[in-house]
Amino acid sequence: MDLALTSLSRPPWPEVAYISPEEQQSQHAAVVKKVNGLIAQENLQRLFAVVHFASRQWKVTNEDLILIENHIEAECGDRIRMEKVLMVGGEDFTLIGRPLLGKDLVRVEATVIEKTESWPKVHMRFWRRHRFQRKRIIVQPQTVLRINSIHLAPRLE
Repeated sequence: MDLALTSLSRPPWPEVAYISPEEQQSQHAAVVKKVNGLIAQENLQRLFAVVHFASRQWKVTNEDLILIENHIEAECGDRIRMEKVLMVGGEDFTLIGRPLLGKDLVRVEATVIEKTESWPKVHMRFWRRHRFQRKRIIVQPQTVLRINSIHLAPRLE
């Protein structure tokens, strides 16, 4: 007796086809070869990077400005290097770190442009019918960074 295939007899998503480790390594080698060829041409146009800085993740490109909600230890005009790079890519490829890309693979440099304070923000607490009012003025330190360059290593490993 043939059983009819119903939606309850198998899951609605397609079966996952597992590939062998040898085929997976050959696919990996082909991708690395293609990306190395793109990097060797040095026709990368505009690179982007996702960096982790000041407890946040920022997607940056060359000449971007970043406003950070606190002061960092560098002075105005100092060049800093952002070492926690999560992802870098261009028009034709993207390199994703697990969780970070190596320091020798990508280099993102920035300059401290300005260290200032934010506009005064009013934090008001108020209870109805209780004659309770509290007013607090909040001013936060801010730092402005300019991304100078995103450099990629000449060859992937």
